[in-house]
Amino acid sequence: MKSLANIVPRYLKILLVRLSIPFVLLSITRILFYLFNTGNFSDVSISDFLAGMWFDAITIALYFLPYCIIYLAPVPIRGYKAHQLFLKFYFILATALLVGLNLMDIEYFNYTSKRSTVDLFAILGAGSDFSQLITTFMKDFWYLIAIFILLIVAMWKVHTKIGNPDETFNSKPPKFYRTNSITFILGIGILILIGRGGFGFKPTGILEAANFTRSGNTALVLNTPFTMLKSYNQVSLEELNYFNTISETERYFNPNKTSQPAHILPDNSNVVIIILESFGNEYVGFMNGEKEGYTPFLDSLMSESLTFEYGFANGKKSIEAMPSIFASIPSLMDNPYISSIYSSNKIVGLPELLGRHGYETAFYHGATNGSMRFDAFSQLIGFDHYFGRKEYGNDQHSDKTWGILDEYFEPWSARKMSELKEPFMASMFTLSSHHPYFIPEHMRNKVKTGPQPICASLNYGDIALRLFFEEAKKQKWYNNTVFIITADHTNSSDEKFYNLRTQMYQIPIAIYHPNGKIKAQKKEGIIKQLDIYPTILDLLNIKDDFYSFGSSVFQPNNSQAFNYLEGTYYYYKNGKMLTFTNNQARNLYDFTIRSNSLVDSISYFTEEVKQYETTLKAIIQRYNHDLIRNQTANE
Repeated sequence: MKSLANIVPRYLKILLVRLSIPFVLLSITRILFYLFNTGNFSDVSISDFLAGMWFDAITIALYFLPYCIIYLAPVPIRGYKAHQLFLKFYFILATALLVGLNLMDIEYFNYTSKRSTVDLFAILGAGSDFSQLITTFMKDFWYLIAIFILLIVAMWKVHTKIGNPDETFNSKPPKFYRTNSITFILGIGILILIGRGGFGFKPTGILEAANFTRSGNTALVLNTPFTMLKSYNQVSLEELNYFNTISETERYFNPNKTSQPAHILPDNSNVVIIILESFGNEYVGFMNGEKEGYTPFLDSLMSESLTFEYGFANGKKSIEAMPSIFASIPSLMDNPYISSIYSSNKIVGLPELLGRHGYETAFYHGATNGSMRFDAFSQLIGFDHYFGRKEYGNDQHSDKTWGILDEYFEPWSARKMSELKEPFMASMFTLSSHHPYFIPEHMRNKVKTGPQPICASLNYGDIALRLFFEEAKKQKWYNNTVFIITADHTNSSDEKFYNLRTQMYQIPIAIYHPNGKIKAQKKEGIIKQLDIYPTILDLLNIKDDFYSFGSSVFQPNNSQAFNYLEGTYYYYKNGKMLTFTNNQARNLYDFTIRSNSLVDSISYFTEEVKQYETTLKAIIQRYNHDLIRNQTANE
């Protein structure tokens, strides 16, 4: 008979070896994440990797806490088949979940530049996007599925070889029960301590990753199962008090504004907002000087428009662009505004406000109705009409994935706008330049290809944009219309430069009038998506109160931008980008320099850093305060 001393180490040893399996698999998928998203390990320091292993350990402790409680429980069931079967089932499912989530972000990170959080499921669950795209994902990313299967098979084989503890508590002496109880208390206590991330007052969260690395590398330290778990049920922002009262923030930032008619255009001018899917600066020739791009028509249009040196998107997802453009509300939190608990807040969107001034409004998006919840949000912000794949009514023009191809939907939209009563405000959101970058067969020899699949898709989107304007010119409303052209967000990129935090939000934004009533020029400074709402009000000579985190480009002191990603705020002004994490300014970079390396100059611009930090704190405090208290409308 085995002695007690031999029995106790055996079942503890088995537990530790079992837990090492998902830990090793997380490390393997982390290495794959590095390789796929950096191309090498030059951007990953030893401290980054060690910090990543610590976050992996926290993740294992959190996901396997119920497993360990059942395994170590000092009750007479260990060794029974039912007990072992349950543990085996739990182990396989939990490990597969950890591996699958981490592998998923190897590719999805290219589009969002952050580790996924639970808002991903809200996005996938919006409409029928996921069911339409699942086969495409499986075809394009088959190698991730193959890696997943390989790792799970390896896990199963190792788990089988480890064996099971064979002892029960039947007829065991009291000392045995005491020993197992002590082991249970100590073991679970240590696991809870690791799961909390140490002895800190608050458990380690997503934001704490910034304490282990520079802001641009937080995704390399985190893992997706961790960010998924930590973002679950995060239902509220935190009320911040950088300033004693909310009125004090208004010295630096106030979202309650009154428009100032610019008297550039005739009264009752129409406005069309065109949102171009994934048209980041990288492949737009106009935004790259002499560099040839894939958007010749857009380039020609921008040369006849009012543009700015630097245009900034609100986020990295289409779902983040909508509130920014039409309600001037950013997503300064982990969840996009549309999928957050604040999406039901009272807001007065641009369509609603224009409707009060006699405008008929319509939104055109060729995707399947319900995609990204755009139809619901467009109704929320006051659009009178929504035209999607269903209203188009001819699925022979579909890409069989997202919806109606741009070359058909865009000219149709131009004709459809003629049914609106003038003055009107219409918006058209393109879709063909979205993954899987489908090009119809009759166009594949006509589009310009490039180093990435998206290049041909962007060129196709540019051709469709030309078709839209060719059709729009035939309509009677054309010459009395101002066009706002913007991308929703930047595209995925394999180039290090365009993945830098200084560049990853930069997009083309243009204001165009067919009769040249808006002077064609490229102005110095910044324009952001948040500025579109107030700028349109000034252009249309509408004087009204409204709520906005942007400012009209025709008003002074407009040239600033700000973003949020994985616990870090980014503030852009005067060619500099300030990073702000855990209530502290961390870095200051020059975003005008075309270099793959960022030089931190925070110690050289102390006065500017203080000014930027103060303004950013005012913006953050006001944002959190107003969303929490549902004060996001100036009425």
